[in-house]
Amino acid sequence: MSDEASTSGSESDESGETNGSDSLVERGRRGVAAWFADAGLTGYLGVFTLAVAVATTVFGLLVPESLPGAIVAILLSEGTLAATLRRTVPIAFAALGGIFAEKAGVINIGLEGLLIVSAFVAAAAAHFLGSVWLGLAAGVLASVLLALLFAVACIEFRADQIIAGLAIWLIALGLAPFASVVFFGSKNTPTIDSFGTITIPILSELPVVGAVFDASPMVFLLFVAVAGSWWLLNRTTFGRWVRASGENPDALDTAGVNVSRVRYAAVTLSGLLAGIGGAALSISLRGFTGNGPTMVNGRGFIAIVTYLFGNYDPIGALLSTMLFTSLTQLQLELQASGVLSVPSSLVRTIPFLTVIVVLALFGKTRIPAAAGDHFESGEE
Repeated sequence: MSDEASTSGSESDESGETNGSDSLVERGRRGVAAWFADAGLTGYLGVFTLAVAVATTVFGLLVPESLPGAIVAILLSEGTLAATLRRTVPIAFAALGGIFAEKAGVINIGLEGLLIVSAFVAAAAAHFLGSVWLGLAAGVLASVLLALLFAVACIEFRADQIIAGLAIWLIALGLAPFASVVFFGSKNTPTIDSFGTITIPILSELPVVGAVFDASPMVFLLFVAVAGSWWLLNRTTFGRWVRASGENPDALDTAGVNVSRVRYAAVTLSGLLAGIGGAALSISLRGFTGNGPTMVNGRGFIAIVTYLFGNYDPIGALLSTMLFTSLTQLQLELQASGVLSVPSSLVRTIPFLTVIVVLALFGKTRIPAAAGDHFESGEE
């Protein structure tokens, strides 16, 4: 009797396990089917594009003498990774700053201006003070002050945030080269020292990823800033206030938190982070160049795209920035090597076209509900 019960129990257990397993598989199948049903044409195109990219990469690895092989070799080289990290620093820092401001409900389209001002002040201060670290501090301070001016205009005087941001950019675009002419007689500052590199033994000798461990201090600071920003936004009370300020400021005000102060703090933090990016740019390149759109050359606007692409997540912003900068480096390497027999003007569009395609196929950005809206405590 006991043997029969034991046999029966074991059979029921096996049956239960099988049914549970089948249930999980069935739920998985239904989930995939539902995803394709909801995704529509865009989803199919996204999967197709991803499959083509994977197949091209595998083919390039198997046939290194082919065009895909040359592209894969460029992308996997330590030189490409090192250049990608250098290019990532100013854009990613500006993107982190934009995340804090917009998460709090203030659209900071003036990131380009903050980068320009901090780049010039950092180079000028490093020249006069003889220290790149004092130059970095001065550049950050200049960016913070300009960000506070923007915050006062938008929060205190309820100016249109887009217009105010464009004004910050235009002011910086004219003021920095003018100040350079006043102090140095040229739109370009004199050559200054750069940051040097930090080399971590053993790790810096690893293939492909070794460049990560043999880089400028600003690269390591960027990784710390990304991790710190993610923790601040997702694991602290201040982060919850910032998110509430951009999503439902009325509820935050009802809870007794001053919405204006939260937004001031977020915009100030935006200026600080963008300031690090701008100062790192000019010091890394050993001076400020003020011709045309200046040495910043649209990096602030690219930062806006990257944090939107990253859906306001610091880690996502870093990865999307690295995607763009790696593609930028790829097109430079392709032009230099002559691998592609097409006009260089067409090759230069590779990073921009790729980002547009990825955004169209995979991007699902949700803008904070109260972004761009003014708020006054007690208003209906």
